[in-house]
Amino acid sequence: MQAVFNVVLPVFGIVFAGYLAGRVRLLGADSSEALNKFCYWFALPPVLFLGPARVPLDQVFNLPFIGAFFGGVMFAWFVGLVGLVLFFRASTAQTALALSCGTFANTGYMGIPLFIAAFGAANALPAIIVTVGYTLTLVAATVVLVESGLTGQGGAARAALNVVKGLAKSPLVVPPLLGLAWNLSGVALPRPIVNFGELLGAAAGPCALFAIGLFLSGRSLGTLAGGRKSIEVGWLVAVKLLIQPLATWWLAGYFGLDPFWTASAVILAALPTAALCFVLAQQYRLYVERASATILVSTVLSAATISAVMILFAGVKPPV
Repeated sequence: MQAVFNVVLPVFGIVFAGYLAGRVRLLGADSSEALNKFCYWFALPPVLFLGPARVPLDQVFNLPFIGAFFGGVMFAWFVGLVGLVLFFRASTAQTALALSCGTFANTGYMGIPLFIAAFGAANALPAIIVTVGYTLTLVAATVVLVESGLTGQGGAARAALNVVKGLAKSPLVVPPLLGLAWNLSGVALPRPIVNFGELLGAAAGPCALFAIGLFLSGRSLGTLAGGRKSIEVGWLVAVKLLIQPLATWWLAGYFGLDPFWTASAVILAALPTAALCFVLAQQYRLYVERASATILVSTVLSAATISAVMILFAGVKPPV
């Protein structure tokens, strides 16, 4: 329980600091967008590069764990899609961003610190695997769908070309691919590059969370998620905090994971929506309000859901 609050409360504190800075007008209305651009173009790329570049490949390919976790992501994605198609009208790009809010767990800024606090730094590998995997799969797929939705006019060939151009320029897709290529080369990363990436990347989490607080400071909850939007946000939060961890738990049993890897998969699946969803939404100027509300509500409620999962797996110990 203490490990949960050691991670969740600082996250709320940074969001609240951004909210307070906006309310007392220490920072102007454009500050959230400026911080978001800094995070999107400068702070996040080093994180996304260093992760795939440094994770030991011989330790990464725990296929039952990967199958259980990302199988849960896929199940939640399709369940979320059915709900959005049946009850909410949205473009392809908006639907892609909504589904990222319902399935992209905050493994980088909450999962890794939570594992370090609960199990020790030597046992944070499950959170690192999932963080890298999210980048190479869900983030890339979301960017593809958003770019496809935004450039879908003018013929299939032209749309495909525009999507390729968008991906080639995306700081969320190119860095992890370069990091994976570097890892496969077997060449050690130069220390100055590592230090530069770690220093710049350390700003990504706080800046994204602070930017959310700034964005929220100028809007009421009714503006963010009033009317039918509240139902949509509630659906995405339910998919994220209930459907995804339950599906992951079932799949962990199906794949025969040991207690530690089962606990790891379910804890990570139960995390709230990642702040990166807000960064992505604001970059495309789509779905920003509902993304903010989903992150805020899921983070508040995750204090209860993560605590329940941690209590459920309280007796589980990492392998020696």
